[in-house]
Amino acid sequence: MKNFIFTACFFIIFSCDKKQEIQKLEGGVSYELAQYRKKQITDVVYNIHFKIPKEKEKPINTRLKIFFTVNDLSKDVIVDFNEDKSRLNSMNVNDVLSNINHENEHIIIDKKLLSLGSNNIEIFFDAGETSLNRNEEFLYTLLVPDRASTLFPCFDQPDMKAKYNLRITAPKDWNVLASSHKESSLEVNNFIEHTFEESDLMSTYLFSFVAGKFTTKTKNPGAFDMQFLYRENNKEKIKESVDKVFQIHQNSLDFLEEYTQVKFPFQKMDFAAIPPFQYGGMEHVGAIQYRQSSLFLDKNATQNQKLRRAKLIAHETSHMWFGDLVTMKWFNDVWMKEVFANFMADKIVNPVYPEVNHNLSFMMSHYPSAYSEDRTKGTNAIRQNLDNLKNAGSLYGRIIYNKAPIMMRQLEYLLGEDLFQEGIKEYINTYENSNADWSELVSIFDKKTTGNIKNWSDVWVNSAGRPIFYEEIETNEKGNVTKFIIHQKAEDNSNKIWTQSFKIQLKDKRGYIKNINIKNIGKSFDITSATKDFKPGQVLYNTNGFGYGVFPIYKNNIYSYKDIKDEVSRGYQFINLYENMLIGKVDAFEIYKVFLEAILYEKNELILNYLTSRLNTIFWTFLSEQQRENWLPTTEQTLKEILEKNNPKNVKKIAFKLLTQIGYDTKALRTLYAVWKKQKVYKNLFLNESDYTDLAMKLVIFKHPYSSIILDKQQDSISNKDRLVRFRWLLPSLSESSPERDDFMESLFLKENREKESWVQTALNNIHHPLRQKSASKHLRPILDKLQEVQVTGDIFFPKRWLTSSFGNYSSREAYNIVQEFLKDNPNYNKNLLQKLHQTTDNLVRAQKIKN
Repeated sequence: MKNFIFTACFFIIFSCDKKQEIQKLEGGVSYELAQYRKKQITDVVYNIHFKIPKEKEKPINTRLKIFFTVNDLSKDVIVDFNEDKSRLNSMNVNDVLSNINHENEHIIIDKKLLSLGSNNIEIFFDAGETSLNRNEEFLYTLLVPDRASTLFPCFDQPDMKAKYNLRITAPKDWNVLASSHKESSLEVNNFIEHTFEESDLMSTYLFSFVAGKFTTKTKNPGAFDMQFLYRENNKEKIKESVDKVFQIHQNSLDFLEEYTQVKFPFQKMDFAAIPPFQYGGMEHVGAIQYRQSSLFLDKNATQNQKLRRAKLIAHETSHMWFGDLVTMKWFNDVWMKEVFANFMADKIVNPVYPEVNHNLSFMMSHYPSAYSEDRTKGTNAIRQNLDNLKNAGSLYGRIIYNKAPIMMRQLEYLLGEDLFQEGIKEYINTYENSNADWSELVSIFDKKTTGNIKNWSDVWVNSAGRPIFYEEIETNEKGNVTKFIIHQKAEDNSNKIWTQSFKIQLKDKRGYIKNINIKNIGKSFDITSATKDFKPGQVLYNTNGFGYGVFPIYKNNIYSYKDIKDEVSRGYQFINLYENMLIGKVDAFEIYKVFLEAILYEKNELILNYLTSRLNTIFWTFLSEQQRENWLPTTEQTLKEILEKNNPKNVKKIAFKLLTQIGYDTKALRTLYAVWKKQKVYKNLFLNESDYTDLAMKLVIFKHPYSSIILDKQQDSISNKDRLVRFRWLLPSLSESSPERDDFMESLFLKENREKESWVQTALNNIHHPLRQKSASKHLRPILDKLQEVQVTGDIFFPKRWLTSSFGNYSSREAYNIVQEFLKDNPNYNKNLLQKLHQTTDNLVRAQKIKN
């Protein structure tokens, strides 16, 4: 159907003659349509019955009845249904059979069929498949941000909350989980008709259900019964994980009830672990969905893996208050629910893991990730403009998930913890079961302080980028400081100033140390009085990991970073060193050597994870081929030394992971193969089935002579049905045959072959591994050409992951030229997708200068 795109308003009225008006709608949900419809329609209730057949290929027959109140009949009522009209079978409006007028993703209800006050629409249709993730033995819905209308007709905007009366008929041996308690179950011809109680109020993107063959566990960890659905069959993982998952949910509930002074606001909180789930988790009311591998850990899981799981659960639980109870008015404020979920998750995890350095954990979780987008040409403000809900998926990214919590921590410090918490409690109480935007929260904070939070917010929230800090130092003839001023400037050369606080540490040539608090720095901060009679030998910036930006380094001292005793300071100096490398202040090869030496001594898992991750990036992206070959033996020897020493299991696991990422020469292959065969055993190195599967794939990519045998044996050893299906699907991407890999790559250009998005990411990484790029680079331009379709057909994170898993592996001039040619050919390309492209190719662009 031809698309009609209009931006000035959601209705464009034109006429073939002056007496007749024809209304045309743009696709998606425009901001103007949403604003009008919020005033036009209230009191929405959906009664919906899905009939799920045993056969995956058969349609899901559905009956929907929408009850609502109309307050304005100056225009027709617009119901969103982003599916082909052929799925719509019949419709009654106020119990009278009506013709179906479906245009540009909407059903148009003639105002003549409606009346002011109570109305109802009944529609018989086949459920849309776009966001109904169907597998042979299970299915699940995922409707954020605008995908509810791809499943059933609805008013698909976040500020039109509704209640749901759900009924699902499913095969007899399937379990069903939804947003409310089950009211009854009735067996009919080997099917069960599950009827659920009326739901709580929720936005359409939070409606969900899960159905299929799942194991079900019900426990009461403290507040009420919770139900857990999963398909994991590894007994060790089940034993180690199930009770812990329940307890982390309960700990999160306890904290949030205390912090907000609002009791858990919904009927229930159940959860399901789904093997191919697209995200880490999704905060559906009453029925949270998680990626199964994120929840199920074995007894040898590292501290970092346990922390990630705890924070994931705390994040999704926080959404019950921040996002589900109080929801943004429009998806331009989607970042608000995400920043609060992340910010609260960090607070929640603290008492659960008292042995963890939580300042370090916050810093390592957020800063590198935030910088990775904010340093790029594709950076964006935390709060972005949104003209149409169909573009909401492109707003998601590391800025809202990682920079926003950093901003919020600075705001909490600016206000003080008590005033900040008071503001949050007022926000929740004022807007519960409703919607709010950022300006309303800012107004609450502004009332509680003499500072101007709105002006502060304009830079931190409404604009993009980060500051670069630099020094102005003067000394006298004795070498003593007579002037020491710290300045900041915007990396993008604008006039923005990020008011913020952090600490620095000065160490003079005699070894004396002085710590200085930089509080609410503006354009400059004069510390001359604090450095009087001081002879600076080294200055360590941001030693508390609180400030945001790129800070000066002292090149002569970078090898001593490993000796810094304070973990937060040590971790941040490594982060800052890497950022300085990317802006050309220090050589990449030099940083590689600093980090390689540091991992021999580093025992903190979070810092070690960061160092090894950056070593992998520098190795493949910023070193020349000659440098890689020259330093691969030294790198391997360093990693083997860590593996052979009496190090903790988490340290050995991290070191081994890096060896599997870079160990492609004959000597390393021999070691990796022996480990895979279980002929070589490193004490205190524990690998599970998934580790061996990943190792097998790496051996094949590294061209081990027994590649085909390795794949056959690994396939035979996989015990979990879902993981086996995934492995078999990935096999063509691992093929030694370049034509076979090419065929598989081209198959991914068909949307039906991209349904399992996490699998597609792995396949792309296999095909576009640096060792395979000579044969794979011909696919790069088609990958770019498909990006807009990927955005339309994929879930919110997939467009960027589509690029990261392909272009993110490249550093060559050829790949760079392909990107530049694409940009030249598409001068008016979709702005949001252009940002994703710039974000994912930032290292590729920088590599052209760094490697030369």
